[in-house]
Amino acid sequence: MDIKALDKAIQEIAVRRNELKKIDYNNPKYDDLEEELHDLEDALQVKYGEYLEEALQEVHDKLAPDTDILFPIAYFAKTYTINANNEFAVTSAEGVFVEVDSMPGKETKLVIVPNPLRILLNTKEKQQVVWSAV
Repeated sequence: MDIKALDKAIQEIAVRRNELKKIDYNNPKYDDLEEELHDLEDALQVKYGEYLEEALQEVHDKLAPDTDILFPIAYFAKTYTINANNEFAVTSAEGVFVEVDSMPGKETKLVIVPNPLRILLNTKEKQQVVWSAV
């Protein structure tokens, strides 16, 4: 698996999502950007979907075995923060809700974040890396 290429593909999707979030539906660029984003997401699913699903399965088996796994794209944040060093971060509000066995009653979410490629477990109190590409 070419982790660098996968990470770059996820970064492209994250950047497009950020761009799309900044403009209004009425903007003439909106439809084109949205189509580009969907094309990138489809290509990622075809090329890397199986690898990402295996990573998510590993995380679900360990933390949330009773929660169904969704397509990897569902685990992408709606918005990413990107700093000057091209490091990506997300708020603790991002991610897909999962029921973590060791945290009953807590609001817990899983989210995929690139550069470095990792899966975070988000709670209101903290973010924890629960998987990383090596």
